[in-house]
Amino acid sequence: AEYKIAMAGERKPFPHFGTRAIHEGQDPDQWGCKAIVPPIFTSTTYKQEEPGKPKMFDYIRAGNPTRNSLEIAVAACEDSKYAYVFSSGLAATSTVLQCLLKSGDHLVCVNDVYGGTNRFFRKVATNFGITNTLVDPTDLKNIDNAIKDNTKLVWVESPTNPLLTVIDLKGVADVAHKKNCTVVVDNTFMSPYFQRPLGLGADIVLHSMTKYLNGHCDVLMGALCTNNDDISKQLKFLQLGVGAIPSPFDCYLANRGIKTLHVRMKQHESNAFAVARFLQDSPHVEQVIYPGLPSHPQHELAKRQTCGFGGMVSFRMKGDKENTNKFIKSVKIFTLAESLGGVESLAEIPSIMTHASVPPEERVILGITDTLVRLSVGLEEAEDLIEDLKQALEVAHT
Repeated sequence: AEYKIAMAGERKPFPHFGTRAIHEGQDPDQWGCKAIVPPIFTSTTYKQEEPGKPKMFDYIRAGNPTRNSLEIAVAACEDSKYAYVFSSGLAATSTVLQCLLKSGDHLVCVNDVYGGTNRFFRKVATNFGITNTLVDPTDLKNIDNAIKDNTKLVWVESPTNPLLTVIDLKGVADVAHKKNCTVVVDNTFMSPYFQRPLGLGADIVLHSMTKYLNGHCDVLMGALCTNNDDISKQLKFLQLGVGAIPSPFDCYLANRGIKTLHVRMKQHESNAFAVARFLQDSPHVEQVIYPGLPSHPQHELAKRQTCGFGGMVSFRMKGDKENTNKFIKSVKIFTLAESLGGVESLAEIPSIMTHASVPPEERVILGITDTLVRLSVGLEEAEDLIEDLKQALEVAHT
């Protein structure tokens, strides 16, 4: 029970978050039948009273009522003017590059980034003449020095994946904007409940909605949010022009998930604190990485920049790869699986799972070792999660 102590950041929660998440885009009066829950519109096409003059939609790729309801709700969560959803987080990433970059352009990205993003920049974008430089963003001079004459985009995660480094988002935006670069922040780990990067200077916020926004490990989806009118027009066009859009049923599920986001994130954080404090006291753990702990290098920045610290915890086990494998095979409530942000607690070894595509030499530099474990702390009872970790750690070191 002593591990269930929560610590609040210096910033208060965003006002009316839960109310807006539940109600915006959901007005029953927009439907003839006055449905409280937005219906699932599966139609791919729509009747037109006159040629070329659709009432609202003409084709599903261009627009869909279920998707519209979701996009309004997502925009409300990020407090943005616009939000657009895509078939996956990486589809959203691809759309950003198609929107902002062309062959010959360059982007700067944090070095500790989601493995799929790293792979996309290195193995896909480069095929189209878009180059990249990965930097340690904890020193803003590194970003400033990496920006070239052809740099158009600065890409940031905060906290980073999987080392949970907290980045000074306002500082990054100030540096990038002075050199006319657009700033994209992947806000997946924190969710808009704890962090709103647009208010800190970001131009675009990206979410893998597969994670916290949907929250139930049953939807693949991405989202992009912005306040910029010109960027918004391009993103909307690319939904139609490229077609990487989610299905109406997936939009329905994600819309439902968002309505409980504020409740879930509070419990994710409470449980993550409990787990982090337990691990910090364990004799089998070398290091615990959680922004809510005073031991975290950017703890004070996290307190200023966010309204909470999230549900992700990483830690380094004592021992070697064999100990880590024994631990990961011994957990009973935590499930060995990739992804994050669902109600179920998940555990993984980034070096051979989510970040296996990162070149080995880069993993060594970053510290993504074989003894690093990443936890997505779910909504189970904190006492049960702690007991599970305790027994698995003991098995791993016997």
